[in-house]
Amino acid sequence: MFLKLPKLLRFLLIFIPSLTLLYVVLRVAFYIAFSDPTSPLIISDFIKSMWLGLRFDLRMVVLMVLPFFILGGIKWISPFKQTFFRYFWLVYFSGVFAFYFMFYIFDFGHYSYLNTRLDFTAVRFLENLDISTQMVWESYPVIWISIGIALANFIFIYLIYKLFTLISKQEEANITIKKGIAFGLGAFLILLVAGYSKFSQYPLRWSEAAFSKHPFATQLTYNPVHYFFDTWKNGRVSYDKKKVAKYYSIIADFIGVKDKDEKTLNYKRKVTPKHPIGNQPNIVIVILESFASHKSSVSGNPLDPSPYVRELAENGYLFKNYFTPSTGTARSIYTTVTSLPDVELKGTSSRNPLIVNQHSIGQDFKGYDKSYFIGGSASWGNIRGMLTQSMDNLKLYEEGDYSSPRTDVWGISDIDLFREAHKGLLTRKEPFLSVIQTSGNHRPYTIPDNSYGYEPRTDISEEEVVKYGFHSVKEYNSFRFMDYSVGHFMELARKSDYYKNTIFIFWGDHGIDGRTGEHTYVGESSSHLSLGSHRVPFVIYSPLIKEPKVFDKVISEIDAFPTIASMANISYTGTTLGRDAFDDSFDDSRYAFTIQHSTNPTIGLVGEKYYFKTKEDGTGAGLYEIQSDTPLKDHSAENQELVKKMKDLTYGIYETAKYIPYFNKQEDAK
Repeated sequence: MFLKLPKLLRFLLIFIPSLTLLYVVLRVAFYIAFSDPTSPLIISDFIKSMWLGLRFDLRMVVLMVLPFFILGGIKWISPFKQTFFRYFWLVYFSGVFAFYFMFYIFDFGHYSYLNTRLDFTAVRFLENLDISTQMVWESYPVIWISIGIALANFIFIYLIYKLFTLISKQEEANITIKKGIAFGLGAFLILLVAGYSKFSQYPLRWSEAAFSKHPFATQLTYNPVHYFFDTWKNGRVSYDKKKVAKYYSIIADFIGVKDKDEKTLNYKRKVTPKHPIGNQPNIVIVILESFASHKSSVSGNPLDPSPYVRELAENGYLFKNYFTPSTGTARSIYTTVTSLPDVELKGTSSRNPLIVNQHSIGQDFKGYDKSYFIGGSASWGNIRGMLTQSMDNLKLYEEGDYSSPRTDVWGISDIDLFREAHKGLLTRKEPFLSVIQTSGNHRPYTIPDNSYGYEPRTDISEEEVVKYGFHSVKEYNSFRFMDYSVGHFMELARKSDYYKNTIFIFWGDHGIDGRTGEHTYVGESSSHLSLGSHRVPFVIYSPLIKEPKVFDKVISEIDAFPTIASMANISYTGTTLGRDAFDDSFDDSRYAFTIQHSTNPTIGLVGEKYYFKTKEDGTGAGLYEIQSDTPLKDHSAENQELVKKMKDLTYGIYETAKYIPYFNKQEDAK
């Protein structure tokens, strides 16, 4: 029967199942590499993920063979009749295969780095191609990966050539015109069904991957090429004024607007400090790279990875339930500066030239000398433009301004950055507002040759650090070095004149998705609620603080600058969504907004007890108990009033955060 088919169809009958099977094998490899044994998929979820994933894979194979199916049967361009076109189609198939295979490689690397599949937001790394390239070179075995890619492509080319040759040597089938038309129509219908993948009005779509409450089931389902271009096509964000107006009253109450005006959408309000400390104190903000709570000592991590920050927390203020809206450093800096979550889907808000000029509460620190220290280049993520246009007279220190040597792709080491910042602060006019942004706690996790007394631990195993939330001993020692650098900086600061009138504030730019360790709530893990990617310590330390305190209230990174202004006794004009953590009038509605960026982003709201999450389109909504041993259990049915409240506030913040940046220039706040 096989030999009675046209040669084109013989080729496709071998090629399509074989390549689809290869992609299924790669999906199994993804499962083995990244599944969490502490929260395994149930069998039904695994089977459905594999079944849906196979259909996405098959669609991509159908797209690959479609030009060949349409043109390859024409006699004068057939690979089975013309030697030249045999090589032409060989080049075509090997080129498309190489293109697909590169996506698989990048997808595996992206997931191992960020615990999310490769999507359109990854193009932001191309905007700083030199930095991204160097990071990849320093973090991954690029040469061996390249050899593997070359070998895979060589094997593919060899097998395709052999298949072309084999079928070319077979006898032609005796096919009449009627049979040829029937074969062609039949094959076309089969390919159409395989590509459409459903017997319904609508084809199989990426949104069907979100069928389970278990996050990894969705991740396992995606085909990396399909998913990337789905998110590319649908990734832009724009505001809808009608939706903004719909939630205006809720948001105005949430942030304390007195002069409400639904027509003009007024969010402006004058805010006075509720918790001043000292008289025009200096402010030093330290934003620590990937300083996830579950990895730190303040979470009770038995490995005690951050004893210096823990000591500061024990002698100052510690906010245990502080959440960044999202992951990504550029997004975090945007949130810090603007007191808005970054809801931009394509790239980051800092890269959007239309909204780079924002009113920042930092602008209201009148009479303050302002400076910003970063170990690498401020061109990364376009934070230079955002910082300089949002705060007047800001002195920006970056790579090239320091005498310390460059350590790796991220610039000078954290400890050198702190030493350079301290040296700079000694020359700044008081009072000053200064930000120090570290970046060393990144792959390749470099420890500099001159570490000023720091000693990496060599007496600990990979199994032990994984048990408590780290990926490797190398990452654990990098985290410890970041903390040691903080301790070194504070030792220098204590010897200075500026120390006695300075408030030091520390927090992580974001957490880290993944396994969060045995010492944390189950829901922190990426295989459950993924709160580990949002929860970071928020520590305030100052010799001006007379009584240390631990706060359990939920606050967000959007609240950072309002809270800092309150401590500095600064009155300011509020135009965005941040609120003073010390203002008791907000304590009955303490929530933190979260967003996981994708084409159909997951948005949510963290409360004291529950976490509400939903897809932007309303699917997958649920209310989850944060400290439960079964965190994926949906409690919506018994808490319908709370669900409505949290849902309205979630969408209100989301829609408002799209709108405000276009009407929040410095001059708009005056």
